[in-house]
Amino acid sequence: MKVYQIYNEQRSRFGGEPAVVNATIGVLAEAGHDTHLIMKSSRVLENSLIKRMCAFWGGVYNIRSYHEIRRLLEVDRPDVVHVHSVSPMFSPSVLVACRRAGVPVVMTVHTHNLTCPTWYHLYKGRICEDCTGGREYHCVLKNCRGNFPESLAYALRSSVARRFRWFHDNVSVLIALTPFGRRRLLQAGFAEDQIAVVPNPTAVTQAHTIRPVGEYVAFAGRISREKGVDVLLAAAARMPDIPFKVAGDGPILPEMTTRAPHNVEFLGRLTFDDLIAFYSKARILVVPSLWYEPFGMIVVDAMALGVPVIASRIGGLPDVVDDGVTGALFEPGNSRDLVCKIRDLWEDSNGCERMGGAGREKALTQYSPEAYLRSLLAVYNAAILRTQKDAVTLPN
Repeated sequence: MKVYQIYNEQRSRFGGEPAVVNATIGVLAEAGHDTHLIMKSSRVLENSLIKRMCAFWGGVYNIRSYHEIRRLLEVDRPDVVHVHSVSPMFSPSVLVACRRAGVPVVMTVHTHNLTCPTWYHLYKGRICEDCTGGREYHCVLKNCRGNFPESLAYALRSSVARRFRWFHDNVSVLIALTPFGRRRLLQAGFAEDQIAVVPNPTAVTQAHTIRPVGEYVAFAGRISREKGVDVLLAAAARMPDIPFKVAGDGPILPEMTTRAPHNVEFLGRLTFDDLIAFYSKARILVVPSLWYEPFGMIVVDAMALGVPVIASRIGGLPDVVDDGVTGALFEPGNSRDLVCKIRDLWEDSNGCERMGGAGREKALTQYSPEAYLRSLLAVYNAAILRTQKDAVTLPN
C-alpha cells in the first residue's frame, strides 16, 4: 500500500505529535508499505511579521498548497493520504484536492483543532467551551491568543472551515485517539461511521518484567499551565519527605523552578533514552493535566515500563489509566486529592508492583506498534471502501 503522510510541523518544540508521525511512518515501512512524508514547518514564521500575515490568509485556504498536492496526486497517486495537521502552512485546501482526485483521506485528530480555534479548550487556565457550536467569535472577544490579530486569524480559520464543511466532507475517516475524543467529534457533528478510535503506540517495545519499586515521583512533559505543573508543585510542598523529579521544558519553566519546594528537582528536557531511564527509576508517574488531554504518550510509555500512573480525571486520560488497576485518577486541579493518591500509592509497594504489572500488560498489548499497525491498516482499508461508497465497519 502506498501512503502519503501530510504533516504541518508546529512552532512549539514540545508535544508528542512528531513522535506519532515518525512512529506511523516507521511501522508502515517496517511492514513493507510505501510511505512518504510531505511536511511543511510553521517554524519558518518565527520572527517574521510578513510571513505570519501571509500564513494568516493561507491558513484559511491555501490555493498554492491545493495545486501542489493536486499535481503530486496526478503524478504519483497513493492509495491513501494520512493527514496529521494542515494549519497554517497547508490549510484544508489539501483535503479538497484529495477528494477531487478521488484519493481517500484519513486524518488523525491529535489535538482539539476541530472543536476549538486555539486547539486547547482553555481560557485563563480553565476549561472553555464558548466557541463550541459555531461561536468562534468568542475567540476574538476574549482575545484567547493574547494578540487580537492572532485571535482573529484563529477564529476566522476555524469558522470558515466549519461553515464550508472542509473537514466534514473531505475526510474519509477521522482517527480519534480515545473514546473521549470520539465523543467530542460526534458532538461537533461528524458522522458516527466517519470516526475510528486508534490509540497512539508506545515507543517502548521491550520492558523488564521485574523492576525496583522506584525512588521518586515523576513528571514528564511540557512545562506549561495546561499541564498542571502548579498542581504538582502544590502537592509536593505538602509531602516534603517524598522526592519529586520533573523532566521537560516549556514556557513557564523559569517561574516553576523559582517556586518549587526543596524536594522537587528539575532535570530539563531529556533524550528518549534518558527519558526511559527516568521512568524506570520512578515509583509513580503523575499527569496532573488541566485541559482535555487527548491521549498522553508519556502515560503509555511509563505503563510499558511497569510504572503506575496517577492522572487527572479529564479528557482522554481516564480511557488510558484504569482507576485502581493501572494507577489512580484524581480531580483536576485538586492538589489535596493528588496528595492523598500519591501518599496511598507511595506507601504501598505491593500496590505499585501490582498496578505497574497491569499497566505494562495493557500497554504492550493495546498500545503496541503491532496493534497500532493492525488498526491503522483497517482504517486505511475502510477509507478506501468509504471513498468507493461501500458500507464499512470502523474500529471503536
